[in-house]
Amino acid sequence: MKTVLTILFINCFALSMFSQTYIDNITIVDVQNNKLIPNQTLVLEDDIIADIQSKGSLKIPFGGTVVDGTGKYLIPGLTDSHVHFFQSGGLYTRPDVLDFRNIHSYEKETDWVKENMEDFLLRYMQMGITSVVDVGATYNFLKMRDTFTSKNIFPNIHMTGPLLTPYVPEAYKNLGNDMPFKLVQSIEDAIKMVREQLPFRPDFIKIWYLVDPDNVEDSARNYQPIVKAIIEEAHRNNLKVAVHAIERIVAQLAVESGADYLVHGVEDEVASDEFINLLKAKDIILSPTLVVVEGYNDTFLRANNFSYHDLTNSNPTAIGSLSDLKHIKDTIYVNEIKQWVNTPSSIAREARFDSLRTINLKRMSDAGVDIVAGTDAGNLGTQHASSFLNELKAMKKSGLTNWQILKSATINSAKLFDNQNSLGSVSIGKKADLVLLNGNPIENLEHLNNISSVVHNGTFIDPKILIKETPLNLVKRQLNAYNARNLEAFLEPYAKDVELYIFPDKLVSRGKEKMRKDYLDDFKNQSVHCEVKERIVQGNVIIDKESVFGVEDKTLESTAIYHIENDKIKKVYFILND
Repeated sequence: MKTVLTILFINCFALSMFSQTYIDNITIVDVQNNKLIPNQTLVLEDDIIADIQSKGSLKIPFGGTVVDGTGKYLIPGLTDSHVHFFQSGGLYTRPDVLDFRNIHSYEKETDWVKENMEDFLLRYMQMGITSVVDVGATYNFLKMRDTFTSKNIFPNIHMTGPLLTPYVPEAYKNLGNDMPFKLVQSIEDAIKMVREQLPFRPDFIKIWYLVDPDNVEDSARNYQPIVKAIIEEAHRNNLKVAVHAIERIVAQLAVESGADYLVHGVEDEVASDEFINLLKAKDIILSPTLVVVEGYNDTFLRANNFSYHDLTNSNPTAIGSLSDLKHIKDTIYVNEIKQWVNTPSSIAREARFDSLRTINLKRMSDAGVDIVAGTDAGNLGTQHASSFLNELKAMKKSGLTNWQILKSATINSAKLFDNQNSLGSVSIGKKADLVLLNGNPIENLEHLNNISSVVHNGTFIDPKILIKETPLNLVKRQLNAYNARNLEAFLEPYAKDVELYIFPDKLVSRGKEKMRKDYLDDFKNQSVHCEVKERIVQGNVIIDKESVFGVEDKTLESTAIYHIENDKIKKVYFILND
């Protein structure tokens, strides 16, 4: 990775050799005034937007660095306002929900997410997400945060410590500095647990305001004095407080107690005008996190419908682990979960919750409540970075306009930590955290994924070189796409002139188009699934011992030997077992 970072720094700073950089003939997407401003020249001095003038109004001096913005659109850097780095997004990340610790220990999972925080951060930057807000971390991740803050290839990181809560799942107890939850059952606990976090310098405090589902209001009111004590102690230490609240009364009590930030939308009733006016009067910021529930339910039902975007931009290990549910041997446990989620009552309940979340999001946004885009990434089935576009699309389905959505990911998000005067819009005097797009995002949100350059703290970054391609990741990506039955994502890691052989030298296919035809029937088969039994990584050669289920009603056992050249799978040799 050190070699990769060296290359990145050389590329990033190539455009920072002069004190001024000019982005010429650009269309600015003005999120504060809901308008596009074409034919502009933007001047950057170090990490600040120094000036913005109509094209031709400024004389660009000799030696000034010029970036041609013709046909491009400039937006503020994006923010995912709800992530969890202690969670991977994979199958083993929530042992309190799906407990497979007998086959994959939680200690192993915890070590893996810490080792891959850098990968997650680079993927966020690759998506134009220049700031992330971790709404519930651990003391170890607070320590890790500081190792990334000085490098411009990583986004700004705002992070809380462990969630303060009346309930800690058994799976998370006795983990030391890897504990993501802290038990708070009294006012004394509340003060103590806030103070315990202070030496780790959290950016804010988070409360997991859980209540008894059979006695919501009484249990919420009983816990309110503790919530109020947490908030007051946090505010005494100049820390804002985010509160997990999905019931209207819980959200109301949290706001009345002084909360600053509500995470998740109200899903038990249609929000009244009185409640919405309370949020506005208290300047509450709310993140609806629409996609996270779908991630859980699709995983339980083994029905994840990953797109080309998901499969090519997610960490391949995390997203790939979700398909393990198809071949894990604990079929009784797995089938019980699937049946529980798939009952008529469960389906009806989730449909109602989903409808209320979307209705309330639309009502609150239209009424002027500050909405911020957040994915809850890291949770089961919700991938870091790649899920952000899915969240914005879900907001669109709820009835929000593209302007409202873009505001939620930029200027509104900057308000979370009172940074609206330095971030969140393309304005003179603000930090140069920007994204240069090849298409108009107001016309189509998909254009947010068509990035020319990311500018972070005045440094230009080519998103295409942020993630170092490895032979192992290429092989993992094509396997994930095979199991997701996404033909285009499956073919993406292969070279145009790829060759497939029956070992040792019988050529059976040459070129991507031949592969496309040969694999078409496999991808029509909804039951097809490949499990890797063993894997050997030897430089640019990956050897997988595979079991393929669902082809011709039998299990095919084979060994695949992948040869990688120039960051593509060039040759594959198959050894078929009788």
